[in-house]
Amino acid sequence: MEHEFALNENSSRHIVQVLRMQPGENLQLTDGKGLSVVAAIREANKKRCLVNIIKKEIKEKSPIKTQIGVSLLKNVSRFEWFLEKATELGISEIIPLLCARTEKQQFRMERMRGILESALIQSQQVWMPDLREPGSLKDFVDHSQSDLKLIAHCEPGPKKKLSDAFEGLQTSRLILIGPEGDFTREEIKQALECGFVEVHLGENRLRSETAAVSAAVLMKFL
Repeated sequence: MEHEFALNENSSRHIVQVLRMQPGENLQLTDGKGLSVVAAIREANKKRCLVNIIKKEIKEKSPIKTQIGVSLLKNVSRFEWFLEKATELGISEIIPLLCARTEKQQFRMERMRGILESALIQSQQVWMPDLREPGSLKDFVDHSQSDLKLIAHCEPGPKKKLSDAFEGLQTSRLILIGPEGDFTREEIKQALECGFVEVHLGENRLRSETAAVSAAVLMKFL
C-alpha cells in the first residue's frame, strides 16, 4: 500500500526539527482517533513534510476513561508541561479549571492542541485526549459524571491515599487538582456534596502540575 500525502505545518515541524527525521525513515502517524499509520518520509520539510503510507490499522480505545480536572496555573509553561505528560500517559480527557485561587486565566486553545499533537506523535499514542475550554470549578463539579470522583487537596482532615482509592471495576475515573494556593474550603465542601472523595498524594506537598502528573500515572496504571 502506498499513498502520498502532506502533513500539516505543526506535525512537519515536530518531525523535522524535534525528531530530526530524514527522507527514507519510517514513522508512526495517527489522526488522534485510533488510526495508526506507518509512513515513510519522502520529503522532510518543516512546513510541509511529504510521506508515503505503508500500513494502516485501527487500535481500540482503553476501556477505562481517565479524566483530570486541573486549575490553570500562573506559569503557563508548567501547565503546558502537564498537557504534554498527560498525553504521553494516555489520559482520556483534560478539563482546565477556573478556581477561586486561579491566578492566571490565559488559555490559547490552538497552542494547547498543538502541544497535545506533538506529544501524541512523540509517544506514539493514537488517541488524542479531549481538551475542554476552561470553565468554572463550580459548574464542572455540579455536572460531573464518573464512576469514581476524587478531589486531591492539602487541607487537614482524613483523606484516602490516592493509590487506595481505585476499588472495584470503574469504567471512568476523575480527579480534581487545584491551583498553586489549593482549593478553598468552600470548593472542597461543594465537591463532597456532589459525591467526590477526598484523597492525598503522599506526605510531600507537590506543585500543582507535579500532583496532576502523579495522579495521571496512578489513574492509568492502577
